[in-house]
Formats: sequence, C-alpha cells, structure tokens
Amino acid sequence: MIGLALWLCAALAPGQEEPKTVGEPLQDAVPVRDRWRIPFPDYPLNQPGNGIDPYHQNTLKGDYPILGQNIFAALTARSDTTIETRRVPTPSGVSAAGAGRLDFFGEGEQLFFVQDFAGTVEVFKGETAFRPRDWEVRVTGILNYTYLEVEEHGIVNPNVDDKKDRPDRKFSLQEALAEYHLLDLSDNYDFVSVRAGIQPFVSDFRGLLFSDTNLGARLFGTLANNRVQWNLVAFDQLEKDTNSDLNTHHRREQQVYIANLYVQDFLWPGYTAQVSFHYSRDDGDLEYDDNDVLVRPALIGAVREHDVDALFFGWAGDGHIGRLNLTHAVYAARGKDEFNQIAGGETDIAAHLAALEVSYDIDWLRLRGSFLWASGDKDVDDDLATGFDSIFEAPNFAGGTFSFWNRQAVKLQGVNLVNRNSHLPDLRSSKTQGQMNFVNPGLFLYNAGADLEILPELRAVVNASLLRFQYTEPLESFTQQRGIHKDLGFDVGVGLIGRPLLNNNVQFTLGTSAFFPGTGFGDLFEDRDTLYSVFAQLSLTY
Repeated sequence: MIGLALWLCAALAPGQEEPKTVGEPLQDAVPVRDRWRIPFPDYPLNQPGNGIDPYHQNTLKGDYPILGQNIFAALTARSDTTIETRRVPTPSGVSAAGAGRLDFFGEGEQLFFVQDFAGTVEVFKGETAFRPRDWEVRVTGILNYTYLEVEEHGIVNPNVDDKKDRPDRKFSLQEALAEYHLLDLSDNYDFVSVRAGIQPFVSDFRGLLFSDTNLGARLFGTLANNRVQWNLVAFDQLEKDTNSDLNTHHRREQQVYIANLYVQDFLWPGYTAQVSFHYSRDDGDLEYDDNDVLVRPALIGAVREHDVDALFFGWAGDGHIGRLNLTHAVYAARGKDEFNQIAGGETDIAAHLAALEVSYDIDWLRLRGSFLWASGDKDVDDDLATGFDSIFEAPNFAGGTFSFWNRQAVKLQGVNLVNRNSHLPDLRSSKTQGQMNFVNPGLFLYNAGADLEILPELRAVVNASLLRFQYTEPLESFTQQRGIHKDLGFDVGVGLIGRPLLNNNVQFTLGTSAFFPGTGFGDLFEDRDTLYSVFAQLSLTY
C-alpha cells in the first residue's frame, strides 16, 4: 500500500512532459487479463511471484483467479512429524517368554512416532477482503504412518504372544466440505452461510467440551456489524481409526447437536462472552478397535450395550479486562445413561465443570494461573451420576501439550484413568471410540505457568500443576480396593515453540514433562516412580 501511494503521488505530481516522436501512437491503456494482474510499481517489496513461491503473488495460493474474475484456488501441503519417548504405567505382559514374572506392572518405557502428510485443495468464489466468500469447496486428505514400540507383551495387541511394536498406515479423507453464502443482513456484510460435509468445529474457546473434525452440517452467521456470531451445528459422527485418530468412512451411531452464541465487547471492550447448548445421543453399539480391544461397551463391570443421552448447558468467556487476560467456562451436564457399568444400572446425569485461567502480561513475560474442577461421583450405588465427562475434548488449558497428565493416556484395568489429550479422569475405554462415563472420581487441578517471548521467533512455556481426585469411591468400586487416597500427583513441564521464518511455514515444538505420583496414584498402580514424556514436533507447510 505504501508503494502504491508513492506511485500515485509521483504519477499525479506536475512535471515536464516528455517529447513525443512524430507519428508515434499514444499508449493510453495496457490490456491485462483481470484487475488482479494490474502490475504494482517497481518497489523492493513488490517482487513478482511465480508458481512455487508462496510469499508473493501466486495462482496456487489464491492471489489470481483461475476462472473468470473471482473464482480462486488455494493449494496447501503440510508435513507433521512427531517423535516421543515416554514412561507410563504398563501392565506386565505375562507370556510364555516370561511366565515366572509376578509383578503386576512392568516396564513402562515406550517410543512413539507419527508422520502425517496432508494436502488441501480449496476452490472458492468471492472478493473476501471485506465480505464472506460466495461459496467454497474444500477437500483435505491425510496419509498417516504411526509406530509404537513398547517393552511388554500384550500392549500393542491383547495376544501376549504378539510382538512388542506396531507399525500402522492409514489414509483418511479428513475434510470434504462445501460452503454457500445464503444472504447478507446488512451493508456491513453481516451474513448467513451454510456448510455441509466433513468439517472442523471447536465449540468453545479452549476445546473443553467438543473439538473435532467430523461429518455434519453447520448454519452460521454474524449480527450487529460482526459483534455477534452464532452457530447451529449437527454432526453424525464417523468412527475414528484407533491408532491415528483420523476419520474412517463408517458411521459411529452417535449424533451431536450444538448451538452457541458469541458476543464481542460484552460489558468490557476486548472481552467476548459465549453461551452454548450441546446434545449428544450415543447409541452404544458393539465395537472392537483395530487392535482387537473391546471399546464399546467398556471392559467395566457388567459388559452390556447401553445408550448415553447427555445435554450440556454452558457459559464461557475469553478476552481481557484492562491488562488482565481472562478465560473461563462453566458447564452443567444433564441426561441419562441407560446402563452405567460401574453403578450397575440406569443413572440420571447431573455433573458440572468449571475452568478459569487468569494471566497478566509484563513486557515479554505472561504469568498464568489456572484452575479446573470436574465434579466427581461420591455414591456409586445410587441412580445419580455426578462425575463430569465431555463429548470429544481437546483442551488447550493448564499447560496443554506440555502437561504429562493432559498429553498421555494412563491405562487402568482395561480402561483409561485419563485419555490422551484430556484432563478428565473419566474411566473411559477411549476418548475417540468409547462412550462417556459420568460415574468417575472427578478432579481438582491447580496450575501455574508462564509464557516467555525470548525472541520474535521463539517462545518458551513453563508449567506446573497439582492434581487431586474429588472422590475416590468410583475407583474403589472399580478396582475392588479400599482406602485409595485423593492425592493424585504433581505435574511439571517446559517447552519451546519456534517459528524460524516468523511465519507458520516452518514451526517446531520441543517439550518435556514429568509426573510425580501422589499417594492416590501409588495406591492404584503400586508405583511411585516418576513418569515422563519427551517429544519433538516439526510442521512444514506450503
């Protein structure tokens, strides 16, 4: 824009007219294919682009139309690589190779590697600088390779005579959607649009309740000069692949309906408030995962198929009040579990979750404090299920990926005490393929941390959490073990996030976290040794 302004000033400034040769035709206009190809003046920042340069004008990146004056295409290629070494509680894999072993828990060291190659094609119509696209079609395919190596038999497969590693390959059509702009509601382009197909959606600011890419339809738009945003969403969930967590082409028999409303500058400038409603209808059909493990119904108590209907009413907020940054969420869950396997019968759901993060910026330093409460169930023998569980969470909260408790799945007698990429101790067989379980111990999480902008290209993250069960009665009933303490453990983590080119084309993340088991964790696993995770991630995007 600066270069264009200078060029216009120079062009409009008075000056001496150059003499013209007699008989030379006047050049009043230079024909171009469309207005997008009008050349910029000769200026150091205005370098001409080409077919493979993503930083300048490029037809493949949506800068020039591919058809007519306003139909564009954008191609994106991405490579995501993750390598991780960790120590987690692992059952002793008793087999013919070690029939004399008596320890219930064995060697917990594991090596985990994931490689994703993704390609996205977008075709859209519209001048999108000041208004929504008229329509869009987007397709994303992902080729995944996953490798897991463990020290015990019976981990990668229930067959204890099987090997101790598991390579796996998967291709998924992870996105396939079409979006259409229905109408404008004002001169400032408040609008109503519809999107259908396999699409991503996060229902709140931090992904505490629903964050997934799945098959559905979404009606959405804005009001009051974009100050108000709203969504009406219906998903017919696809089954997930066990080892990659990518979508398959099989229906899961679970429907999810979501409605939410955002209001920007609510009460305070810079603060956005949200109210939401979620409904999950899970029919609970029989399902074995790709590793031959029963995930629906879970291997808890009486193994019986059952439906789970859950409604969630929520209020959340995100933004700043003056210099104080604030994120919060409160959810109430209601509904019915046709047959809860821990309670041994039908239960009415009455559970709650509250989360709060407050931070303060001091130049290059952000200090954070967080708290999360997921209600637990004190009486497993009544018909009231008060332990909170979510639909499909992916929380960016209390350290996120730099927290051992959030990053790792901790298995306990056929289910997970906590699932990967979750905070909730919900005794669920799998976050991706299992059913919600509202008879669980609940959690108190107290967190402190800091974000340090070391360089424009480099950020450091420091994180520490204290964790306690709210009630241990569900654990005692499930494990048939009395006297389990509430002290869960202490979690610390540090990490680095880098963008060497000051953009998102090259990103890396390095992280390590350690979990120091408390008395309650030791009661469950008979192990007080420190657990850990060390990982590296590299993302390359064109």
